[in-house]
Amino acid sequence: MSSVRARLTKRPVKPEDREFLFHVYASTRQAELAQTGWHAAQIDAFLRSQFDAQDRHYRDVYPDAVFEVLLWDRGRAGRLYVGHWETELCIIDIALLPAFQHLGIGGALLQTLFAEADATQRPVRIHVEKFNPALHWYTRLGFIPIADHELYLHMERLPQTAASPAPG
Repeated sequence: MSSVRARLTKRPVKPEDREFLFHVYASTRQAELAQTGWHAAQIDAFLRSQFDAQDRHYRDVYPDAVFEVLLWDRGRAGRLYVGHWETELCIIDIALLPAFQHLGIGGALLQTLFAEADATQRPVRIHVEKFNPALHWYTRLGFIPIADHELYLHMERLPQTAASPAPG
């Protein structure tokens, strides 16, 4: 895990990251949209409209959140949007380009958030689509469902203490 942390850094999102952030978003929807039978221009137009709506929503609803670009060996690898609020840490969005998945990056990011949450005795919360392959991973890391919102589960990982070690 320390070798992952040595290669992984973060920085605030900049205006010139917009096209990169679109590509990260689009990569999360490829499998789903491949089933539509749409041609490439239709998929691109749909993805751009959805990305714009999501980006507006995140910035309107979570204006105090931290919006970061994830860097792997200084190259852009993904995005992490987190609300560091008084009563919780809220993972608004975490996404990696496919080439950077399964390298331990997500685990390293979550372990850092867990350490912050544990030190301040705050839960970590996230909304996860029920069909998201990462749902099992979140469960394995100690997240439990706290609300069912049709397509999404609202999940929480409670803060750990020395007397209650983390799962896994």
